[in-house]
Amino acid sequence: MTVDSLLTLPALDAVSDNSWKVDNLIIPKNWGQGRTAFGGITAGMLYSAIRQQVEESRVLRSFTTNFVGPLSLDEPFSIEVTKLREGKNVSQFIAHATQQGKSCIFVQACFGIGRKSGIRVENTEIHGMPEPTKAKFIPQIPKVTPKFLRHFDLAIDAGGIPFTRKKDSIYHGFMRFKQPPASINDAHIITLIDAWPPTLLQMMKFPAPASTVSWNIEFIHPHKPVSPTDWFAYKAHTRQAADGYGHTEATIWDKHNEVIAISRQTVAVFD
Repeated sequence: MTVDSLLTLPALDAVSDNSWKVDNLIIPKNWGQGRTAFGGITAGMLYSAIRQQVEESRVLRSFTTNFVGPLSLDEPFSIEVTKLREGKNVSQFIAHATQQGKSCIFVQACFGIGRKSGIRVENTEIHGMPEPTKAKFIPQIPKVTPKFLRHFDLAIDAGGIPFTRKKDSIYHGFMRFKQPPASINDAHIITLIDAWPPTLLQMMKFPAPASTVSWNIEFIHPHKPVSPTDWFAYKAHTRQAADGYGHTEATIWDKHNEVIAISRQTVAVFD
């Protein structure tokens, strides 16, 4: 099943004046990540559900995801969207994914219109990495490599393969979809960013569980159009790690070397 087929949701049914719901969604096993569905695709699906209820003129400014519990593969689940508030400039929405009566994923999204402003600070940070010609990261190893990775091309520039006892806790490189979607929207960007493993996995000696607890993405607007076949640059580093939790930050650039998103994660590791 392609990324577009998962991110293109059926129309949500009205539950109340400010709440909508869609049932019987299923994520197949080839989008698996351990015992649960790949977090990037679930977050992307919840965003797609929210986007149905938002005015087109309002663009995504921030998106926060909490992975509350595992979402089983090949089993139906539901997404409910609630509009918290829609003001003159900013709209706030939440979406909640449940399966068999249990909470799985909870997100909050903030949308805002562009306004005239005399304040402007240019983001001049560039990544400085040469664009790759092909993918170069983790081979498909049965029972080791997460199944969802077959849908992405990752090209590593700095950092190590997970579970190789590296001293580094960074990832620098590029990413794109192996099978390009029809077009790239914010749901695709959300899905794509999460394709990289947590920076801390490379520091482990043996395979062990790890999971994202919370994840926040801030989107930079305006930015130039991008193509479905484009490589996106990615640089992530660990701010701090202790007591089985790590805190990471990442910057994402488009093919024009312009920053399009800033990502922050809290990751739990069970080494």
